[in-house]
Amino acid sequence: MPARIQDTAASIGLLILRLLAGGVLLYGHGWPKVMHWRESMGTFPNPIGVGPVAGFWLVVAAEVVSNVLVMLGWFTRAACVLPIGFFLIAAFIQHAADPFQRKELALIFLAIYSCLFFTGPGRFALDEKFGPRLRLKG
Repeated sequence: MPARIQDTAASIGLLILRLLAGGVLLYGHGWPKVMHWRESMGTFPNPIGVGPVAGFWLVVAAEVVSNVLVMLGWFTRAACVLPIGFFLIAAFIQHAADPFQRKELALIFLAIYSCLFFTGPGRFALDEKFGPRLRLKG
């Protein structure tokens, strides 16, 4: 396959990954927290000791703000850092003693956001036109 076609196919794949994973995370987790923030933040888990209110807003930042940036492909690598940290905490601290099924979703999202951190968003992203020119060398 010619390099240009392969690059386009990879960029389409990254676009689908960003939009689908981001949409699922936003719709299923982030948006409900925003809509019911008063009921949620006082009783939110505190696995890293910052308090339930601060922990709640950090998770909202990861599931909504960072996630929307990733979906748009804008400041993508930087935007992946907060969700990666959140999913590490969810899988290995908050659900450490739980069965695998409770950790599974956090591990899947951790894999997705980690891959996007290393690959970048692809050509069909705002980063391509307006974003920072962060390239991982290796």
